[in-house]
Amino acid sequence: MMTIDKFNFAGKKAIVRVDFNVPLDENGKITDDTRIRGALPTLKKILADGGALIIMSHMGKPKGKVNAKYSLSQIVDAVSAALGTPVQFAPDCAKAQDAAAALKPGEVLLLENLRFYPEEEGKPVGIEKEDPAYEAAKKEMKARQKDFAKTLASYADCYVMDAFGTAHRKHASTAVIADYFDADHKMLGYLMEKEVKAVDNVLKDIKRPFTAIMGGSKVSTKIGIIENLMDKVDNLILCGGMTFTFAKAQGGKIGKSICEDDKLDLALDIIKKAKEKGVNLVLGTDCIAADDFKNDANTQVCPANDIPEGWEGLDAGPASREAFKAAIVNAKTILWNGPAGVFEFDNFTGGSKAIAEAIAEATKNGAFSLIGGGDSVACINKFGMADQVSYISTGGGALLEAIEGKVLPGVAAICGEE
Repeated sequence: MMTIDKFNFAGKKAIVRVDFNVPLDENGKITDDTRIRGALPTLKKILADGGALIIMSHMGKPKGKVNAKYSLSQIVDAVSAALGTPVQFAPDCAKAQDAAAALKPGEVLLLENLRFYPEEEGKPVGIEKEDPAYEAAKKEMKARQKDFAKTLASYADCYVMDAFGTAHRKHASTAVIADYFDADHKMLGYLMEKEVKAVDNVLKDIKRPFTAIMGGSKVSTKIGIIENLMDKVDNLILCGGMTFTFAKAQGGKIGKSICEDDKLDLALDIIKKAKEKGVNLVLGTDCIAADDFKNDANTQVCPANDIPEGWEGLDAGPASREAFKAAIVNAKTILWNGPAGVFEFDNFTGGSKAIAEAIAEATKNGAFSLIGGGDSVACINKFGMADQVSYISTGGGALLEAIEGKVLPGVAAICGEE
């Protein structure tokens, strides 16, 4: 398989799929440039070799329509500054032939948002799945998706996939485009290589004990990964809003805490499976409850299964934090996805911070720690502890699917795995 280190980009045009879906404020200013910084090693290698660079990305969910709010023109200056070279802009990603043809070695062209075209995602527009005509529309859209990918491919001599955040989608620019390059002219970028290696570290080269921490509000969105991890982990911490689904399933009173009432049986099933497989399942036993969903609400510490009426659990309590810490500090492999509380409110960051501190301590003692998913990454950045863990993944959904054991289309398109 071709790698970016083996390839010489001198005199070549490279089209690179990055994930520049960065958060913008109401004035179109970038509030977190992590994703742009993550792509720099790949982009700079191409330019340093003497190649010309065509960058493509999506932003937001414009649903196949042009929407100025999601225009990548807003990030041209930031990308230019990060690369240290002026970046040209193609206002229509599917009509950039002339701009691409005119690119000289060392020059950079950023294409407009790929998702302004429905062909990028390859889903029929304006027709429901239940419609009898849906299958025909889908087939027609798949043909158009191939044409769209072929157009993008025609701009360049080689293709680099470096957008791990979208690697779990079989989109025109993340997977289909690879069909138009031979094996020697398509490769993973440095960021993708690192992401794939980090997942392999967690799943294939497990140093024990292995502790996984799954947080967030819903057990339903994490069920696939929880089930896959059951066969691999020694300790499984389930925290955040899903605590209360487990508490209620076991007959607890949870006040007005978030709860998936249709997943109570599933929660009991997870408890049973953990017992059968000998996994130490750690659930929050107490919480910081609030009388309102806001930062300055009144609070009290109470058992997670005995919350007064009108109150809701917004963070893990002191006893829960100690239990989490005990399952983390001696671990040698750690995976963290999802916060332990409403960390956006400063007064409810304690549980997540306790987890972050325990992970940092374990990492210092030689553990491999992988943090992934937008909220966990935002947490670790908020606490200023990003440099105290082994690896921070840029892809939320992609990371979870990889850990679920699914083959990612964006990786398969390059590596030939199906």
